[in-house]
This record gives sequence, C-alpha cells and structure tokens, in this order.
Amino acid sequence: MTMDKPLMMKELPETERPREKMLGKGAQALSNAELLAILLRTGTKNLPVNRLAEQLIIKYDLTGLGSISPQELSKTAGIGLVKAVTVVAGIELGRRLSQKEPGERPVIKSPKDAAHLMMGELRYQAKEHFIALLLSTKNHVIARAIISVGSLNASVVHPRELFREAIIYSAAAVILVHNHPSGDPAPSQEDISLTKQLVEAGNLLNISVLDHVIIGDGKYVSFKEKGII
Repeated sequence: MTMDKPLMMKELPETERPREKMLGKGAQALSNAELLAILLRTGTKNLPVNRLAEQLIIKYDLTGLGSISPQELSKTAGIGLVKAVTVVAGIELGRRLSQKEPGERPVIKSPKDAAHLMMGELRYQAKEHFIALLLSTKNHVIARAIISVGSLNASVVHPRELFREAIIYSAAAVILVHNHPSGDPAPSQEDISLTKQLVEAGNLLNISVLDHVIIGDGKYVSFKEKGII
C-alpha cells in the first residue's frame, strides 16, 4: 500500500499559487480559500491544496472554522492534526486582532460597548466562556480574564477565581460576560443566581459588579438593562 504524496504549493501552476499572489498584490487581493490554502501548505495527490481549501470553506464557512476544534477539523480527509492546529491558530489570531482597539484601552460606557467588545470572540464558541472585563475607576478595560470554560454553574465560577483576577489587576469594577452557544442570550435561573452571588461577593471586597452581559448570535442581554442588577 502506497501513501498519497501531498501536493506542495510550488507544484501548482504559478497563476494558482496564493503565496505569489499575496507577494505581488497584497493579502487583501486573496480570497478566503486562498488565505486558507497558505495555512494548509499542502494538499493530497488527488486534491491540490487550493481545492482542499475551497472544500473546507464550502463545508464549514468561516463561521464554522471559527468554532471548530483541531481534533474535529483533523478528521477531514487531507487534514492532519498539524494542519488543523495551524488553521485554528491562524483563525484565532485573526479573531483577537479584530477585537483589539486602536490607541487607548477601550472604555465601557454602556452595556452595548461591552457586548460589541466581546461579540466577535464569543458568539460562535461551542462552549460557554465566562469572562470578566476588569475596569479602572474611569471604566477603561485594564484586562479581560477567562474565569471558566464549560457549563456555567457555581461550582466552576467561584467568587475567589473572579475576584483574585480583579485584585491582581487592581480593578475598581468588573463586568461579567458569558456566551450561550445556542445563540439565545436569554438568562437562565442559574445565570441570575450566580450573578447575585458574585455581586454580593464584590460588595464585600468593594469591587463593583457593574453588569452581566450574555452574548448570543448577534444579540445580547444586559442584566443592568433588565433591572436584574
């Protein structure tokens, strides 16, 4: 039994080589599939890398590739674990760059500001991510801290984990943010109970919990706007 030899980028016709196109015309001139082909580097004997990239875009779209795990992506024919890790890492870098504010640290003036800051990062996550935005006295975002990943309940989101981060960064206040993978940001009773517990703990430490924002698919719910906090 012989193994298919991967088709290298340099074996493609010059007009189909994304790297050369990027060097000559800039990254903006490349399609999503061409950018993905650069990350993949090689295809298979029967499937050039640019065609493999096109198939991935058709199968998952950028939205799907933004939420898939390397282990799941590596199950695709022609995609080993090394390629899968490279692709997921590249997409995550792009996501983080899209969230980076130019110049000064972002200022949270309203629940909408917090939702806008975290929407791109959280709306497509397959698991619940509980994040604290740590704020200065003027509501500048000092840092964002991931408190837990997984099902949201009191056992995984403990006040000591949250406020330890706030104390480390000398935060004056925090805004809680987490996502609902279902896309529906409506708060559950567990969300409400946990929030009240964290607000009470913050009061004891003189660190205000200003809001809890739940991110859905392109929409959000603010506990402050709803009068829950």
